[in-house]
Amino acid sequence: MADNNKVRIWIQLADANQIALSVNPDEEESYRKAEELVNTLWRKWMNRFKDSSEDVLARVAFQFARLYLEAYGENREVNEFLTELDKKLDTLLGDEK
Repeated sequence: MADNNKVRIWIQLADANQIALSVNPDEEESYRKAEELVNTLWRKWMNRFKDSSEDVLARVAFQFARLYLEAYGENREVNEFLTELDKKLDTLLGDEK
């Protein structure tokens, strides 16, 4: 997709400098939601941990990376299951590939 179809947005994570991004208009909502999730957890943990803002933001980044890997693994397992199920259904229906 050409850059002229993108919109420029700015996001603010924790108390870091704003970040300018060029995104597809239909993706802007997910970027805003991600910004909100990071900032919500950051604020919560700033009250909980008496670390620097940078250290708390590192904790937040680690938490989201861990959750991403967990979800990635679960999705991979589901995809493998569905692939095997598709093969079994093809065999049962006499439509082997």
